[in-house]
Amino acid sequence: MIRNTFGKKRYFSISKSAEAAGKKPDEIPRKIACPSCSSLIWETELVKNYRVCPKCTYHFPVGAWERLNLLVDPNSFAELDSDLYSCNFLDFPGYEEKLVAGEEKSGLREAIITGYASIAGYKVVLGIMEPSFMMASMGSVVGEKVSRAVEHAIKNRFPLIMCTASGGARMQEGMVGLMQMAKTSAVLSRFHRNSLLYISIFTHPTTGGVLASFASLADIIIAEPGALVGFTGPRVISQTIGQKLPENFQRSEFLLEHGMVDLVVQRSQLHSTIASLLRLHQGGNNG
Repeated sequence: MIRNTFGKKRYFSISKSAEAAGKKPDEIPRKIACPSCSSLIWETELVKNYRVCPKCTYHFPVGAWERLNLLVDPNSFAELDSDLYSCNFLDFPGYEEKLVAGEEKSGLREAIITGYASIAGYKVVLGIMEPSFMMASMGSVVGEKVSRAVEHAIKNRFPLIMCTASGGARMQEGMVGLMQMAKTSAVLSRFHRNSLLYISIFTHPTTGGVLASFASLADIIIAEPGALVGFTGPRVISQTIGQKLPENFQRSEFLLEHGMVDLVVQRSQLHSTIASLLRLHQGGNNG
C-alpha cells in the first residue's frame, strides 16, 4: 500500500515563493551573454525586453513567477493548493536532498504553481511549471495540482491555460510518477466533455511524460520561438534510428510547419494573443 504522498513534513524552511520572486536585483549593473548569438546584453535591458535577446530574439529561460507576471493582469492571481508538496514515499536515495535543493533554488514548494487569474479581464484557471525545480519533472504532487486545477476550471466553467517546461515524469517516484500521465489525461477528458477551452503553451523545453499527457491535449497549442518539444531528445532519436535528423527537428518552428502546434508566438505578444483567443471564445463576456 502506497502512503499518502502529499503534505509529509520536510524539516527545513524557505521564504515564500512570492517573496523569493520579489528579490531586489543586484545593485551593480551586469551584462549577460546570449547563448545563441553571444551578444552582451545589460540585464536591465533584458528584463525590459521580456528576457528576449534584442539581437537574435533568443528566449532566455523564465521562472514561473516572472512568467506569471508577464502573462496575467496585475494583482489578479490567487494561488491554489500551495500547501501540497512531495515526500520521498519510496525512500529513493537522494530524493529528499533534491527536493530541498529544488525548493531552495526556485522559491517554490513544487514544480508548478496553479491558481485563478484574469487575462485582459477574462477569468481563467492556469498552471505554470518551474524548470528550476528538478527540471519541472512531474511527480504525484505536480499531477495532483494539475488535476485539481482542471477540476476548478470545470466547476467554475473557466478556460484553462497551462504553461509547460518539463523534463518529463519524475523517476524518483517510479510508477506513481508515470501514472500522472493517465490521471491528468483522464480529468482533461472530462474537461473537454464540458465544452470548455484549454490553451497549452510550450516553452523550452517541453518533453517526456508532460508532453505525452496534459501538455498536448489542448484545443489550441502555442509554442515560444525556438522551444525544444519532443518525447525524447534529438540525439537519442538519431542514435536509435541511425539517421541524421532534419535541421531544427523538434523545435517550435519545425513543429508548426508539420502541424503539431497551432501558433509560434513571441513572448512579448503572448498576453495579447491569449487575450484575443479568449475574446473569440468568450465573446464580450469577461466578467
